[in-house]
Amino acid sequence: MRTPVRLALASAAAVAATALFAAPALAAPGDAGTGASTDARGSSSAVFVQTDGVAGNAVVAYDRLPDGSLRQAGIYPTGGLGGALTGAVVDHLASQGSLVLDRGLLYAVNAGSDTLTVFAVHGDHLVRREIVGSGGSFPVSVTTHGALVYVLDARSGGAVQGFVRIADYLVRIPVWNRPLGLDPTLTPEFTHTPGQVAFTPDGSKLVVTTKGNGSAVDVFGVDRFGGLSAQPVTTVEPGAVPFAVSFDAGGHLVVAEAGTNSVATFSIAPSGALVPVATSATGQAATCWIVRDGSWFYASNAGSGTLSGYTDTGAGSLSALGNTPAGAGTVDAAATADGRYLYAQTGAAGGVTAFRVNADGSLTTVGSVIVPGAAGGEGIVAQ
Repeated sequence: MRTPVRLALASAAAVAATALFAAPALAAPGDAGTGASTDARGSSSAVFVQTDGVAGNAVVAYDRLPDGSLRQAGIYPTGGLGGALTGAVVDHLASQGSLVLDRGLLYAVNAGSDTLTVFAVHGDHLVRREIVGSGGSFPVSVTTHGALVYVLDARSGGAVQGFVRIADYLVRIPVWNRPLGLDPTLTPEFTHTPGQVAFTPDGSKLVVTTKGNGSAVDVFGVDRFGGLSAQPVTTVEPGAVPFAVSFDAGGHLVVAEAGTNSVATFSIAPSGALVPVATSATGQAATCWIVRDGSWFYASNAGSGTLSGYTDTGAGSLSALGNTPAGAGTVDAAATADGRYLYAQTGAAGGVTAFRVNADGSLTTVGSVIVPGAAGGEGIVAQ
């Protein structure tokens, strides 16, 4: 494996040395940055939302104002197409992690064209660096760790594909592809395709949720070069339909389980097997997404239009905070780096609801916006 990796790195370095012309942003209302909150370097504190438009995917940039509300700053075409799984209504990709921000780069999946777009982030402005093939069919989720980037492709039985980041560019490593072997004939499609790929916090393992296609969590080992074990260790959760994941401060896996409308926590054994720790029912419908904000977690309930809050009480245990209305078809969500604000997408109308996170973990609504062309879309990140 070492030789292909070295060749790929050399190739990527050559690509990175060549500047690419960026696609211009479409005109957007407002003067980007005026009145927006800023970080210590003076750059805008922005929120980015993916539209997943099937006729043309785009990322819409918003400035975060001092009260946490949002103002549109720009629209940036990805150069690819969004996609919709059959049977999906408010969640066309039925996944978490379709838009990922990491160390100055923004990764956006183009499910309809089997590609991944890489943007350089400058405050609330994006510069498109490249569009690369995902290595499979219908990419829905991305995860990063250091220079490693892995993409989850949902169709044709599912697969994960690894890349190496060199400067602002990616190079695909062909030997880092692992088919998941899921049944591609199961219906409806949106409940039977894989939901998320995620590195563990230490980067030693790669986690994939299969939703209703096996109702399992697959865990691959990651070697020192960034490649994966030949086969994952699979933990089946009958009826749970594991959809999306996060991690607590102690490295426990926190899973949104759509089949039981619960949030469950697990420790991950060195072998990759999951060891159950605790489970808490949300009492809501279609509990599919989960986001961490410091010592709190918030699960999105698409069927109820709510967020279910939890306090991390340590050792993998969670204490329920209650439910907060967010909007019809509540899907993906993102917390700001400072932990002060939470933004939840509402897929029915293609909107985003903004919340202030209070000292006790409760949420106070501070505004909402409709994202142009984003009905049914997923993918949101916050600086």
